[in-house]
Amino acid sequence: MVKRFVRTVSRLGYQKVAKPLMFRHEPDAVHKGLVRTSKKVQKVPGVRSLPKLWAHRDAMLETKVFGVGFRNPVGLSAGFDKKIELPGIMRNVGFGWMTGGSVTWGEYEGNEGAWFHRLPKSKSLVVNAGLPSEGTSVVSERVGAYSAKLFDNFPLTVSVAKTNSKTSVGDAAGVRDYCKSLAVFDALEQVGVLEINISCPNTFGGEPFTTAGRLEKLLAAVDKLHLTKPVVIKMPINLPADEFDRLLDVIIRYKVAGVAIGNLLKDRSLAKLDDELPGSVKGNLSGKPTKDITTELVRRTYKKCGTKLTIIGIGGIMSAEDAYEKIKAGASLVGLITGLIYEGPQLVGEINRGLVRLLKADGYAHISEAVGQASRGKK
Repeated sequence: MVKRFVRTVSRLGYQKVAKPLMFRHEPDAVHKGLVRTSKKVQKVPGVRSLPKLWAHRDAMLETKVFGVGFRNPVGLSAGFDKKIELPGIMRNVGFGWMTGGSVTWGEYEGNEGAWFHRLPKSKSLVVNAGLPSEGTSVVSERVGAYSAKLFDNFPLTVSVAKTNSKTSVGDAAGVRDYCKSLAVFDALEQVGVLEINISCPNTFGGEPFTTAGRLEKLLAAVDKLHLTKPVVIKMPINLPADEFDRLLDVIIRYKVAGVAIGNLLKDRSLAKLDDELPGSVKGNLSGKPTKDITTELVRRTYKKCGTKLTIIGIGGIMSAEDAYEKIKAGASLVGLITGLIYEGPQLVGEINRGLVRLLKADGYAHISEAVGQASRGKK
């Protein structure tokens, strides 16, 4: 009863007070402020336990993916906690896993100008961060200092990308860049999964490894590392269907456990927007405009690859129904960021409670039973 009251007050408070106040300020400043505040909150005994009132646990949602245990399938996707500073509070909020980064071998301060632009009616952000990173050495030292127990049934995925620099534009230099970071994070017991981000669009040289031939070069080099952690590929969502399929054909020939579908929406002509978006605003779209595109790619991948690849569905998840749609399309895990901005941190618990309700309504005893059912033509 107390938890239900707290959840109701939290949702109303976020929608009526906190969000209107935050949205008076530029989103870049708000993001930095949220990170600073969260870092402080997770260190204060008592206060750091408050977000647990939003969380929801149920045996129906506990799952094993990649041979790793997850408290629930709902995770924080890459892009919010770029420096991997917030695993404590993300666990307490109720996430079943989180992805930190993307992290690059070298340092980069990020693109000049605003990184984020809100499209509130469309429940989207225009993102133009440009892969800012402190560098692998700094971030890996931070991750290595965490207690490994923090990640029990709350796996940490580290997303690795190519340093945003003119010196790493070439294929050979880019491959070396990825491999050096992957080797470092693979050695840390705190890390459960490794993500290779081939699809960040705001970088020098664009997305060089989103063509089949170049991706083959990268994955051949990664295989030679003999990594001990499961590897997933962060996929682009704007490729023509045949080109996307060719990437999958390459991926299944290498030691890759899964794909995360997907990244930001580059082609604005595909987006159904309820806000005006001036051409002067640089960047690519997150959130609701990506929902249907990514769900269809999840479905397509599940039908093509079946059990050969585990799928993580990312894009436009604002409710339990959105998450369930991706799961039934073929995703074993689902990730979000933009939903937190527009719905509030209590959304994570709401999604997990809603997933239990939806599973029961469809007659499933466990979340794994629902994976891919819609793609098989079942309810």
